[in-house]
Amino acid sequence: MRDDADDGAGQASRRRGQGELESQVLAAVGRAPGPVTAGWVQEHIGGGIAYTTVMTILTRLHAKGAVERERVGRSFEWTAVADEAGLAALRMRKVLDAEADREAVLASFVTALTPGDEQLLRDLLAQASEQGEG
Repeated sequence: MRDDADDGAGQASRRRGQGELESQVLAAVGRAPGPVTAGWVQEHIGGGIAYTTVMTILTRLHAKGAVERERVGRSFEWTAVADEAGLAALRMRKVLDAEADREAVLASFVTALTPGDEQLLRDLLAQASEQGEG
């Protein structure tokens, strides 16, 4: 089954943006009442996503540390350990870890922030520092 299949109204559904399907899968697992199977996730994200695609996304999220899995019988049950913000933070850390000059990367990142985002970052760093001292 294709992810950009006909939507039943004679129109092909739009292609998802990079990371959009991961976000949808993570959100579904996060909304779950407890550990869930890939089949449950497939039903709850809709859009005609193939089971194998859901499994691929769950496996990628597991590798990123965003979900945990536990073997139950011959399959797995999945539980979210990060929300969408946590997943974005994991991606940012992965990019930072891949670079040799962390200081240059962080300096470039900070200088590209809007004044509002820069202030928010300063406030968050101050909070983290205060919590570390307490």
